[in-house]
Amino acid sequence: MNNFIIESLMILFVMSCVTVRVNLICSSNNMPSLYTLQLDGHFNFDQVEHAARDFGNRYQFLPVAVLHPESVSDIAALIKHVWDIGPRSELTVAARGHGHSLQGQSQAHRGVVVNMESLKRPIDIHVNFTGNFAYADVSGGELWINILPESLNYGLAPKSWTDYLHLTVGGTLSNAGISGQAFRHGPQISNVHQLQVVTGKGEIVTCSEKQNDDLFHGVLGGLGQFGIITRARILLEAAPARVKWIRVLYSDFTAFTRDQEHLISIENTFNYVEGFVIINRTGLLNNWRSSSFSPKEPVQASQFKSDGRTLYCLELAKYFNLDKTDIINQEVDKLLSPLSYIPSTLFVSQVTYTDFLDRVHVSEMKPRSRSKHLWDIPHPWINLLIPKSKIHTFARGVFGNILTDTSNGPILIYPVNRSKWDNRTSVVTPEEHIFYLVAFLTSAVPSSTGTDGLEHMLIQNKRILDFCETANLGVKQYLPHYTKQEEWQSHYGSHWEKFAQRKSTYDPLAILAPGQRIFQKGNIYPY
Repeated sequence: MNNFIIESLMILFVMSCVTVRVNLICSSNNMPSLYTLQLDGHFNFDQVEHAARDFGNRYQFLPVAVLHPESVSDIAALIKHVWDIGPRSELTVAARGHGHSLQGQSQAHRGVVVNMESLKRPIDIHVNFTGNFAYADVSGGELWINILPESLNYGLAPKSWTDYLHLTVGGTLSNAGISGQAFRHGPQISNVHQLQVVTGKGEIVTCSEKQNDDLFHGVLGGLGQFGIITRARILLEAAPARVKWIRVLYSDFTAFTRDQEHLISIENTFNYVEGFVIINRTGLLNNWRSSSFSPKEPVQASQFKSDGRTLYCLELAKYFNLDKTDIINQEVDKLLSPLSYIPSTLFVSQVTYTDFLDRVHVSEMKPRSRSKHLWDIPHPWINLLIPKSKIHTFARGVFGNILTDTSNGPILIYPVNRSKWDNRTSVVTPEEHIFYLVAFLTSAVPSSTGTDGLEHMLIQNKRILDFCETANLGVKQYLPHYTKQEEWQSHYGSHWEKFAQRKSTYDPLAILAPGQRIFQKGNIYPY
């Protein structure tokens, strides 16, 4: 009897070890064929744990290997190899940039992750002075923060940005790339001249509006489903030297949104318009004062009390060069004069263009001196695109009823003009001419069971999404996450047929981007 118990315990122990490592070893039969590939770069079969993590820090799916390419042909050879094996293999391929996906989108369970940052090439700036046309020719694995100084050497910069620049070009172009400049120039996917893409068949294809245009538009905002972006030509414009950076507060949501919509609809307006929802915060203006911002009316600002109210911050930026300082002050005053913000809350800062664009990274570095690194905590973010006509209904339901005590992170809210978005790309947006981005950028405290814990935030997210559906707001997720194909079909609506057709054309075996969970190459994800 004792021997039986001991044997049973040993079996359980061995099985537990197998269970722990099953994600890593169960597809070892796929590995020998990978060894045969002739590459400029190399595979790593042992140190793959980093490729099973991302900024969201909620999902961890181990690949069998990580490819560190040194050429585009390395990526093409890998995908062509998986394509040639056919559907009998469960191998898939995911491109991983800087790892900022939120829910495992850049992971490949039992597949191969391509480390796109290994694909280095010089950043080439091309300027056609006669045609007033300039672009940066960059690798899909290049970080936007690296493009900035190279283009500034020519007095140029990309037209459209994200709030955070330490992201790869291929990563943002596979989604959209939105920030406060999007109302003027559209998202980053509206500011691309040409792409080089490796399709799900292992073909290297150059595409643009005039060449292979269906692939070009499909890949832009295509969530990696039709090809891996290995090179991009990013449109540039003249870059300013300085930025007048402004923040004001509102207590009335109607006035806040009315002013935002006014500013994105007029000529000669600000270069950047964003907003924040501030819930139950005290000492807010003191925090602004301790940074680079100064109050326009110091005495009145010192007397302002937030009293834990829900407030709305309008954040603005006006670009200028030093020889235009006096003129820019007059322009800013003229633009601010018709707005209905709380007068005592006007704060202004003047910074370099680079410091303004890299502002989020600067603030990101601050928590790193604390006990928990930002990458060690879960980030259950949700990003929503909401029609203008429904934004007040959304605000009453969410800011008035669901989020009443704390937000556990920034809440962005700002409008964009749909006319600046190309409806030929794969991104789906609300149909109205103006829609809002509302982003809940929460950070959970590990192991907490309170309101700052992951479980509470996930329940809160579900309440927000359920409210949007019940109230029939016509909301679309940005950086969408679903686990069932019928949910994806609902997300894409009338665009689903086109999306599925592109998949069957450019990645018919569903080799690419399995972490998006739109199409499956066999049932390999442990939902």
